[in-house]
Amino acid sequence: MRAIPANDLSPFGQYPPRGALRSLLHFTGNAGGSWLGRRMALLVRRIGLRRLRARPVDVTVDTLKARMRLYPFNNACEKRLLFTPQFSDREERQFLAERIAPGMVFLDIGAGCGAGSLFVALRAGPRAKIFAIEPQPILFERLVYNLDQNPAASVKALACALSDIDGRATLFNNPRDLAQTSMRIVDAEAGGSSFSVEAKSLATLVHDEGLRRVDVMKLDVEGAEDLVLEAFLTSEPQSLWPRALVLAYSPAKWEVDLLGLLESRGYVAVARTRVYVMYERKIGHG
Repeated sequence: MRAIPANDLSPFGQYPPRGALRSLLHFTGNAGGSWLGRRMALLVRRIGLRRLRARPVDVTVDTLKARMRLYPFNNACEKRLLFTPQFSDREERQFLAERIAPGMVFLDIGAGCGAGSLFVALRAGPRAKIFAIEPQPILFERLVYNLDQNPAASVKALACALSDIDGRATLFNNPRDLAQTSMRIVDAEAGGSSFSVEAKSLATLVHDEGLRRVDVMKLDVEGAEDLVLEAFLTSEPQSLWPRALVLAYSPAKWEVDLLGLLESRGYVAVARTRVYVMYERKIGHG
């Protein structure tokens, strides 16, 4: 089984990109959006990953305006943020940017290293209520570290899994990509391990935090999105349903017709990428 290196929590700035790596990052980070530009960026990224091995890199991610320590070795999200941030979740960021407002409530479920939470927090200001939920212990530690490097960001980090009920949940690691940690086995041949974590329903989370509304929610829990949403949209009042939703698109893994459920609750898909579907809810839909 592939070992997962421990996080390095030394002061930020210990791992700046230097020399050849700095040049490689400049090239990949400025590659154009053409087919050739993307292919060249991917080829150069492979060289950079070989040079890095399992070491982290301390950078300011321009598209987020956030300081982050990134570990591209075993996390596809962090790999993209480091080498090609201009392509990483671009449509999702645009959708979020159009809905950022002072005092907003944002739930980032499956927050990973904190990119989505930081993007919103650094633009919404101190009155916003932002919650970053991440159950994978190594990723949660990275999340907290990255939040601490951005003092203007007001985010509450919660170490738990979201499910349909409260209790304990078994999660499965993919050591090749920690972002694929899930309540459903994503890659049975990856040689990963399983572990138990605290689990909450979305309803419990919302009530525990005293929320009266949710303006925007990002939900990316590697194929278990139906567990989180179906129970919430069935049991909770419409006033608590998120007004806008960024949903990881994994219909092959869902056990219910989640897209049909959302449509029946008044949600309209306004954008779709290979990874996400973005929804807006018609206010007053019954």
